[in-house]
Amino acid sequence: MIIVKTQEEIELMRQSALVVSKTLGMLAKEVKAGVTTKQLDTLAEDYIRAQGALPGFLGLYDCPSTLLCSVNDAVVHGLPTDVPLKDGDIVSIDCGAFMNDFYGDHAYTFEIGEVAPETKKLIEVTKESLYVGIREFKLGNRVGDVGYAIQQHCEAQGYGVVRELVGHGLGRKMHEDPEMPNYGRRGRGKKFINGMVVAIEPMINGGTHRVKQLKDGWTIITQDGKPSVHFEHDIALIDGKPEILSTFAYVHEALGIVSDAEDEFRKGVFVM
Repeated sequence: MIIVKTQEEIELMRQSALVVSKTLGMLAKEVKAGVTTKQLDTLAEDYIRAQGALPGFLGLYDCPSTLLCSVNDAVVHGLPTDVPLKDGDIVSIDCGAFMNDFYGDHAYTFEIGEVAPETKKLIEVTKESLYVGIREFKLGNRVGDVGYAIQQHCEAQGYGVVRELVGHGLGRKMHEDPEMPNYGRRGRGKKFINGMVVAIEPMINGGTHRVKQLKDGWTIITQDGKPSVHFEHDIALIDGKPEILSTFAYVHEALGIVSDAEDEFRKGVFVM
């Protein structure tokens, strides 16, 4: 059952999402060669608590960490380790925060030093697909319309769209209805209604869409060892249109990236 949020609840969710956004922005300055994902995890937990929030992942489903850090061929759910990041790596950092009884949850894929051109392209296309999908999250459309748009955008470039892992509704629980696959057929699935909030999160592989789980019970990797990329935003459906509650603006500022990709999904000018 889709849980509709009031405008007041959506504003509380925006605050939770912004805690995650700011955390990712803080981490953007720290993600570099020689740093371990365990070090990043400690920084994130301290930062989230300093914002008056709780780490959203820590303890959820027995998750042992604040962050899930997926390096290179890891798709999602990578547990932080003591292995230093190195030049040429990519790391997808998924982060959650719980504040005002609501969750924020989104992710960004970072480049470490000089990344291979084909990996840069995978990152670019996956990030594009996030906004392609968000554009279809509108009144009158259905879950399949979002998944279809993401799938077509990525498969046209020869990439694999992960099937086993999907986006989701978001609210007082980390995972609510509906599930939001990154593949699908137009006009299929649950119909979108005003007041719903979802996390749309393309998980796109450089090769096959097939994945497998490591023995740690968490980390999901690509079957062919090729890299995987993950981006995620929290979006509310307001007055029939998608409005992004999270933002990559803090990450972009830290990395010197200029982007207007979020502008069409905001009612006004975003103030840092």
